[in-house]
This record gives sequence, structure tokens and C-alpha cells, in this order.
Amino acid sequence: MDLLERYGHVLDRLNTACAAAGRPRQDVTLIAVSKLHPASAVAAVAAAGQVDFGENYVQEALQKREDLAADAGSAALAAGIRWHMIGHVQSRKAAQVAGAFALMHTLDSRNLADGLEKRMVGADGRQPVLFEINIASEPQKSGLMPADLPVLADYVLENCPHLDVRGLMCLPPVFDAGDAARPHFAHLRELRDGLRQHTGLPLPVLSMGMSGDFEAAVAEGATLVRIGTDIFGPRPAKTPPLA
Repeated sequence: MDLLERYGHVLDRLNTACAAAGRPRQDVTLIAVSKLHPASAVAAVAAAGQVDFGENYVQEALQKREDLAADAGSAALAAGIRWHMIGHVQSRKAAQVAGAFALMHTLDSRNLADGLEKRMVGADGRQPVLFEINIASEPQKSGLMPADLPVLADYVLENCPHLDVRGLMCLPPVFDAGDAARPHFAHLRELRDGLRQHTGLPLPVLSMGMSGDFEAAVAEGATLVRIGTDIFGPRPAKTPPLA
């Protein structure tokens, strides 16, 4: 299949998953993850109607946006794209992220929260964020340990008025493994429900599910699914290193 055929197939799968879960299709937003793929591929999928795109690396995301906006053929499309930062962000890059993305999925520390807050002071509006949860407490991964979630949430609510906490995000240890990931998605939903009670916030967003397991995520309440390979194909090698 070519790019647009793959995109159409993912939309069909998402429609089927929502129907199987008894959920309205409009309750689940597809994020097309364009990490390491060219701006031309983003433009092609955007021309087919896709609005939300996810990037993992700050510099790549910002450059890709500039390239799309500078090209006469894609400038109008670029203006309608909602960009999501879905990769780990070092606190020193907070100033580049704050205010530049419709949603940041990977808030996981006080230092990063402070950096985002500092950048947003004096800016219009607030930066929407999700807490990234290390859902299986894997030492090699970024993200909050589940037990630390209420502490960071309290800190952000008390000290970062320019951050708008929308919900939670996770990457399970058995990602792209179909129903094997489902217990982890259920755990994230339960953590979100507990944080709702703890903070009183609505927390409507659950960002979970990728190419091989998003049907299971939809069944457990995902509102954002992040699909890269099944839309754009295999990713090219990451050279030079990006951040």
C-alpha cells in the first residue's frame, strides 16, 4: 500500500475499534506520528484531511513546521495542523516547547514543569499538558512512577498556573502487542480516575495506543491514539542524532 492507502486503512481500523467498543468515533482522535519522515509526507496526509500530527524530537518538529510553512504548496495546510510533542523533553528545551504545541504529552518532572511555566509567563493562554506515566515502572524509561503522580500533580496545580493539565499518557512495555497491552491501558485509566478524585480536574484525555495495539487502547478508553508506522511506513534511520 502507498501512504494514503495506509492512512485510509488506519482510519477504517479506528472506525471498527470504536464501533466494537461502543464508543462514538468522534471521541477518539488520531495522531499521525511523523517522526523521522519528511515534511512532504506530512503534507500529503494533511491534504487527505488529517489534522493532528505527533513528533518525538523538538528540533525536528520545529524544522518540519518551518519547512511546511515556507513551501507555497503546503503553507495553507500547515496553518491547520495541530502539533503534538509526544517524545521525552529535556528541561533545557522547555522554552522551545512551551506555546509551540497544541498538546505536550510527556510532562514528568518538576524541572520540566518549572521550565514550561517560566516560558509561558507573559504569554497568551496556557500550555496544555499530559503527565507521562511509566506505567510498568520500568527503570530504563522516562515518565512518572505511578505512585509519584499525585505529588507532581499537586506541585503543578500549586506552582504552574500557566499549565493546563488535561490527562495522562503512557507507553506500555509490550507496546504494539495487541491485547497484551490492554491491562496497562486499563491501569492508566484507573490512575486518571484516581487523579480526578484527588484534584477535582476533569482530565478528559488518555493518550495511549500505537500501531499494533490501539484497538485495545480504544476499548479501555483512549481519547488519543498515536499511529506512526502503519501510516507512514518504516522509519528511516535517525541520522544525525536529533533532540
